[in-house]
Amino acid sequence: MKSFKRLIKMTSALLILMVAFSSATYAALLPGGPSTNGNTNINSTLSYQEVVKILEDIERSSKGKVDVFTLDQYGRSEQGRSIYVAKVGTGPQKIWIQAQIHGNEKLVTEAALQLLKTYAKSGEKDVEQVLEESTLYFIPMYNPDGAEMNLRQTKLTNSGKLIDLNRDWTSAGFEAVESRVVYAYWAEVNPDFAIDLHHQGFKQVYGTNESTSFSLGISLAPDGPTLPGTGYNEITKQMMAYVYDELKDYGYTHIDRYQVGVDREAGIGYDIDIRGGVVSAMMMGLNYNNLNPEGHSHPAVFFETKGNSSDGSLGQKSNGYLTKQNYLALKSLVHGYVTGEVEKVNPDDWYNIPYYPLAGYFTDYNGVVPAGANSGY
Repeated sequence: MKSFKRLIKMTSALLILMVAFSSATYAALLPGGPSTNGNTNINSTLSYQEVVKILEDIERSSKGKVDVFTLDQYGRSEQGRSIYVAKVGTGPQKIWIQAQIHGNEKLVTEAALQLLKTYAKSGEKDVEQVLEESTLYFIPMYNPDGAEMNLRQTKLTNSGKLIDLNRDWTSAGFEAVESRVVYAYWAEVNPDFAIDLHHQGFKQVYGTNESTSFSLGISLAPDGPTLPGTGYNEITKQMMAYVYDELKDYGYTHIDRYQVGVDREAGIGYDIDIRGGVVSAMMMGLNYNNLNPEGHSHPAVFFETKGNSSDGSLGQKSNGYLTKQNYLALKSLVHGYVTGEVEKVNPDDWYNIPYYPLAGYFTDYNGVVPAGANSGY
């Protein structure tokens, strides 16, 4: 009888576990790393002045490897802050890395600075190879005013209008000083490749019970209305597939493809085709104010980390691993690009990155475009 009662108890416990690990509950138990719930302590993220000090410290301790300077020759932010650049490396391939174009997306700045520190101090063979074969240009805090206000946008001083800097690189745009400043420097540098670092909201990796911690994105959708016309359809797929293969087995990182308008119940999502985005303009060779008359362009991709500091979704326990996943992704992609390993990847491996079945494309020029209805560039 005791054995029978014990069996009943074990069966009941098993049923409880089965219920507990049903899809909704299990999702809560697998948050893609430490919890991001709770109020964000802004003091735990880097201020503008702290970023400036870190850059100066890196330059001073790098023994001449890193050059830190401002873009004051082109202008300052709407509120009068300098936009800082750090340059490292001596090679011919030019790589552009920008972070915190949205002021409430703060951990990506820390990741960029950590990578810069690695290039400044590490004597590892793979690091030295990168520095010998490429020159890297870091803009760790693109939007210093937004960072200080803890806002996604910047604010125009003459009108108080809020401007999303990541939608301001258009022929009719460049309303904010920051956009004109960074564009002018980009047109001077003429990079070969760019990585843009962001944060995003919460979603779940398709086909799993895991909360996304890291999304890989291309702002002009592969195979979509615009990207094939730029010539960067395959290389951007290769870049993202390379990062996925490098990071998919790392710790708490739960990676998927960046999508918007995800409907979990319907099992669909949308890729973005944002022609007004900064890295989109880079890929399309935007010529603003005749600063890029030859239409220089290059491939570009972006990373998205979950949570941001405005909505209180960056719990303290999550900061370290969220920063590290960006650092590792950046370091691996730069190395893969410089060494040519990226070009060996099968572009179709892009489709191995988890994603919701594609329903269409969200655009900033033609509304929602159904999948397969490519309008051409």
